Amino acid sequence: MPNKAPPSLHTLPIEIIYCILDNLDRLEILLSVRDVCTRLNAITNTYPRYKEFTEYSSCQYQFDTQKLQHLANSLRNNTTLITLNLSSNHLGDEGAEHLANALQSNETLTTLDLGRNHIDIEGAQHLFGALQNNTTLTSLDLSGNEIGNEGVRHLACALQNNRTLTTLKLGQNDIVHEGAQYLANLLHNNT
Repeated sequence: MPNKAPPSLHTLPIEIIYCILDNLDRLEILLSVRDVCTRLNAITNTYPRYKEFTEYSSCQYQFDTQKLQHLANSLRNNTTLITLNLSSNHLGDEGAEHLANALQSNETLTTLDLGRNHIDIEGAQHLFGALQNNTTLTSLDLSGNEIGNEGVRHLACALQNNRTLTTLKLGQNDIVHEGAQYLANLLHNNT
């Protein structure tokens, strides 16, 4: 009897892969299944639970650095997620950098909540750099971080050419008169 090669991902019927996906939550699909191979991407693109995965909220300490890196990598090519709430996760500057890298190529995310994540000027610079080229993000919540006046200066420079961001929350960021002036100058020319 000849040796038969065991089934591989490339030969499994779509129905079996759907059964596997049925046993994963939507975040696991996004973090672990997407971008494994072209065929698996094509299958998940047609999988109903993934197609309906447009919003995700994970507040209060649910993301470690490795999980956040996986999320950022997944967001680069994600075609379903439009709202992401990661408030109060202590992402810090490193987390902000990972997300900024994803925002540079993501074309679906419209709402991002990064409030209360201990992001200071370094992380803010990464995020604001991504906003220069991002054409889909319309709402960004950075309230309760540590951006300060210098961070707002970088924000004002980054948003000079951004035409999509319409909502920006910056409360409780140690922004005083100097930072308010940067924002006022930006808004003066904003359309």
